[in-house]
Amino acid sequence: MTSKNAPQFLSYDDAIGRLNWPDAVEALRQGHGLPPAEIRDVFLGPPTGTMMSRSAWIEGLGYGAKTFTVFDGNAARGLPTVQGAMLVFDGETGTLQAIVDSPLVTEIKTAADSVLAASLLARPDSRHLLIVGAGTVATSLVKAYTAVLPGIERVSVWSRRPEQARNLVAGLDGIEAELVAVPDLQDAVGEADIVSSATMARQPVILGDWVRAGTHVDLIGAFKADMREADDALMAKAALFVDSRATTLGHIGELLLPIASGAITAESVLGDLYDLVRPGARRRQSEDEITVFKNGGGAHLDLMIASWIARVMAE
Repeated sequence: MTSKNAPQFLSYDDAIGRLNWPDAVEALRQGHGLPPAEIRDVFLGPPTGTMMSRSAWIEGLGYGAKTFTVFDGNAARGLPTVQGAMLVFDGETGTLQAIVDSPLVTEIKTAADSVLAASLLARPDSRHLLIVGAGTVATSLVKAYTAVLPGIERVSVWSRRPEQARNLVAGLDGIEAELVAVPDLQDAVGEADIVSSATMARQPVILGDWVRAGTHVDLIGAFKADMREADDALMAKAALFVDSRATTLGHIGELLLPIASGAITAESVLGDLYDLVRPGARRRQSEDEITVFKNGGGAHLDLMIASWIARVMAE
C-alpha cells in the first residue's frame, strides 16, 4: 500500500512547462552561497554504456542522489541517451521529499550551469553565441542563453551533420535572437563572442588558433577521462574556470589530458562557481582575455536544481 504522503514522481512532461531559465540560474547562484557540498560519484560499465550514481549533501539544503545511465547508441535505437531518476531528501529528517525525472534535472542543470558561468565570465557586450553540436543539450542551451543573456542577438549552430543543425534551428520557436545553421566551424568560432560546445567528442573540435581575443568558451560535452573538446593551445592561453574542482580535476579529459601533456597544471584553474559567485572574485580581467569554463556537472548541482524543481511543483 502506498502512503498518502509518499512523494510524487515529477516527470519531465509535468514539470517542464512550469520552469524558467532565469530562476534555474538563480537557484544555482544561491546554492553556491551555501557551504560547499560533500560529493560522492560511482561510475560503472564500459565507455559506450555507463551507469553513474551521484550523491551530494549540502548543509542548509539536504541530500540528493541521482542514478542514471548514458548509452551512446540509444539514439539509433529510438531511445533516450540518458535515463534515470533523482531522489531528494530533507536535510533535517531524512524524509524523501521528491523523485524527479533524471533527464529533467540534467537538462535544466547542464544549461543553467553554463549560463551562470557565462553571466560571470563573458563580456557584457557579447552579442553572438555559437552552439557547437545539435543534440538535446544544444536546444536547451539556445533557450537558456537567450533567456538569461538578453544582449545576444545572433545564435549560430554548427554540427558535424549539417542537417541536424538546420533541423534544430527550424524546430525552435519563441527565440528573439536570429538563429542560423552555419557550415564552417572555424569561421563560426572566429566570429563568436561566446562559444558553447556540447558534443560527444573524444578529440578536440575547438582549436585555440581559431578563438579570437575576448571570447568566452563554454565546454560541456566531455564528462569522462578520454573525452575533450578543446585543444592544448586553447587551454594554455585562456583563463580557466570550472563549475567544481572536485568533479573536474582528476576526472575529466578536458583537464586531465592537457595536464598530462604539460600544457597546463592543476593550478591553472583559477576558480570554480563557489569562487565566482562571491563579490570581488577573480573573473574576466580585460576585454581581450579569453575565458574557458569547463562544465563538469556534479551531484551538488543536481541537488540544487532538483530541490528548486520540487519547490516550484509544490506551489
